[in-house]
Amino acid sequence: MKLKFILMAAVILLSACANKKTDSDTGLKSLYDNSTIALFNSRPTNATMYGIEENLAGGKFNHRLADFSPAAEAQLRTSLRTLNQQLENAKNTDDNRAVMQNLTRYFAGSEDFNIGYIDVWMGLSAFIVNQINGPLIDVPNAMITNQQINSLDDVNDYIKRLDHFDLFVEHVLAKMSADADNNWLPPEVIVNKSIATMHGFIKPTAHEHPFVTSFVDKIEKLSNLSPQQKSQLINKVKILVTTKVYPAYNNVILQLNDLLLSAPTESGIWAQPNGEAYYKDAVKMLGDTDLSPEQIHQLGLDEVTRISIEMDTILRTEGLTQGTVGQRMTAINDDPQFLYEDSDTGRENLLNDLNGYINEISAIMDSQFATRPKYAVEVRKFPKSREESAPGGMYTNPPLDGSQPGIYWINLRDIKANPKFDLKTLTYHEAIPGHHWQVALNLEQDSLPMLRRIAPYNAYVEGWALYSEKVAAEMGMYKNDPYSDLGRLKAEMFRAVRLVVDTGLHYKKWNREQAIKYMAETTGTVESDVVAEIERYMVWPGQALGYKLGMINILRLRADAKQQLGDKFEIKGFHDLVLLGGATPMSILNAKVADWIESQKP
Repeated sequence: MKLKFILMAAVILLSACANKKTDSDTGLKSLYDNSTIALFNSRPTNATMYGIEENLAGGKFNHRLADFSPAAEAQLRTSLRTLNQQLENAKNTDDNRAVMQNLTRYFAGSEDFNIGYIDVWMGLSAFIVNQINGPLIDVPNAMITNQQINSLDDVNDYIKRLDHFDLFVEHVLAKMSADADNNWLPPEVIVNKSIATMHGFIKPTAHEHPFVTSFVDKIEKLSNLSPQQKSQLINKVKILVTTKVYPAYNNVILQLNDLLLSAPTESGIWAQPNGEAYYKDAVKMLGDTDLSPEQIHQLGLDEVTRISIEMDTILRTEGLTQGTVGQRMTAINDDPQFLYEDSDTGRENLLNDLNGYINEISAIMDSQFATRPKYAVEVRKFPKSREESAPGGMYTNPPLDGSQPGIYWINLRDIKANPKFDLKTLTYHEAIPGHHWQVALNLEQDSLPMLRRIAPYNAYVEGWALYSEKVAAEMGMYKNDPYSDLGRLKAEMFRAVRLVVDTGLHYKKWNREQAIKYMAETTGTVESDVVAEIERYMVWPGQALGYKLGMINILRLRADAKQQLGDKFEIKGFHDLVLLGGATPMSILNAKVADWIESQKP
């Protein structure tokens, strides 16, 4: 009888503990879900882009546009900071808690700054209106590229968004004005480039605008609508573009022209109020490093020297011995054998080659990777309206349901900026095994909280993509192709130069022209690309640091694992370890790899 009582008591105690653990797990899950809701309820077009479930976005969202007004931005940041504190105070923990704490801090931005806006990719972004990103560029892109129209309800959602475009733009301008009232203004050259970008967006006639042409393409597939109904809906979209979108962007241009009167001429973030502190935080969040700007600058110079020696070796082997590495690369850029024809046919041939590179490396990925993503990837050229301000290449993710592919975007504004020897490396970076491979595998980890599945850690994500370029070389993708291998080193040099010019602009107080001169002379890249790059760094302080710093750290982790494990080291296991746990801060990745190494030892 006594034994029976003891057993019963043990069962009750175990049950209570199990229930307590379940309650604790539920509490953490609630905090994770609430973090997702806080972010995506405020960023409905990003919810559209990812295909987030409505319950994780605060309800229906495909008909809504974000509110970027000062009050709404403040509320988002307060909500995320409150959730961050709740995660800090939680008495229980699991494998996700540390990353989720970091993510809520990442998306909340520094408490020391109420300027800029929260970007779902970059966290705190300095200038809400600029020439390369921000709501006035990213929201239209999401609607044009990612908003699916498979029913009449979807049609109505798209139309409702267009119908609210004037209010959406009004809120963005209110935030820009509030920042300006605090003397936080983008540099003069950036304001001018932003004006040109806004002009480019509304340059087409309404029936030629991507808001209309993409809608026409999507609605054409709806078999349950008559031609007359389709025509009426298309006409309604044209009217909204004419009466809501164009006037709103004309107002943006007017206000940007007013902003020019007080915009600073200095190029770096240091010139903004408390700009040095802003850069320090950006280095920590986007560079994910404890190195000082001075140390990063020197690391960049050292890497430039090292890579220059490797490039010089290939150039000399190919008979190119005169001039600096940069001068010789400039000469190669002008060599007709490496240039596509500046025509529609030439651009089509370029796109065909990119697809060929994807197919070629995809066929041998199993040699180094144990797990393949299920999502497809597709090459597309940037639309004309984006060419002037867009980067040379870019990747956007597929939605969670896989109804659309990941997209590898290529900028064809200047055919000379895309020499043939550069394009293998760009493809490995943006598609396979770079951004698409990493992002797609991350999205597939449905056991992770939603914010972890889309975690955009800059040093991890860009570091992986740059590491992928080296992995492609190790897989033999440049065998018997010395010029493409030179292109790979040129790309790595480009990222090393970024360490120099980002810290140069924002820490050492370089001006725009000084940074352009250094990058052009060091890399031999065509001027149109160099100018676009430097102006990108001017509005994205710290972002350019993540590539090389992340790559260096991943290579260090791999070298440590090889050194400690010897013959037991297995590259597929290492790549699965890095990729399948999702994007993380480097400190967490470092700890995870260290634990893995110990677990693999005999």
